Amino acid sequence: MSVLIEQKKRSLIEFAKLKQSGEKIAALTAYDASFAQIFDKAGIDWLLVGDSLGNVIQGQKTTIPVTIDHMVYHTQCVSRVVSHAYVAADMPFLSYTNIDVAMHNAARLMQEGGASMVKLECDISHLALVEKMVSEGVPVCVHMGLRPQQVEKMGGYRVQGRDDESSKAMQEAAIAFENIGVDFLLLESVPRKLAATITAKSSIPVIGIGAGPECDGQILVMHDALGFTQGHVPRFARNFYAGKGVDSVNKAAEAYVSAVKSVDFPSEEHCFN
Repeated sequence: MSVLIEQKKRSLIEFAKLKQSGEKIAALTAYDASFAQIFDKAGIDWLLVGDSLGNVIQGQKTTIPVTIDHMVYHTQCVSRVVSHAYVAADMPFLSYTNIDVAMHNAARLMQEGGASMVKLECDISHLALVEKMVSEGVPVCVHMGLRPQQVEKMGGYRVQGRDDESSKAMQEAAIAFENIGVDFLLLESVPRKLAATITAKSSIPVIGIGAGPECDGQILVMHDALGFTQGHVPRFARNFYAGKGVDSVNKAAEAYVSAVKSVDFPSEEHCFN
């Protein structure tokens, strides 16, 4: 895939059109200006400044130590340099404990950080809080399934939604969040069939990470996609730097975009059943 030049800036309207047309959304995490520029030029549609920076940048065991100040700083680094990708930023652990706290921190990520959207790890208990954010004009992505900020309560990094009760609850939550006006859903580490059902029933884009190819788009932590991860690599990841003819980060990013758009990634080996 050739490098894309002078691409149109992505918007929520553009993402709705991609959903309707069936074109997949290619997303990656980014934490600094250099990689953000490379990914932007490679055609990445959606860049997430993830609180995964706690793991891959800070060397933390979990994302819990990441603060809102950390997130604002790294979001600034990314948002300053992109011209095509839509930039979202994670709201870190305990940064949305009530509506006042949530609005203050969302405002910081958007006004200081330059994010166009915030992402919250949610279940149905967050419905009223998210509804208030949406009503105040904050674009929101709701992250369901495996929620790394809740990993201690979840008993580790486990696939979510495997039994009938939790599957039904996730489907009902997805509908409820869509009905109050959220703009994106993100499903992490959920069975392929469940993710496909949620995606088919949803009129908003559904991004998957370890959720199967039926989702409207895919996201990976950039270190997993480029083979930089040391130690355990998630089952749902693929090293695009190891591909034939790939000899730079630029080409690896282009290969990732091409694989997502052509539905070559994820394959069965990257899915949970």
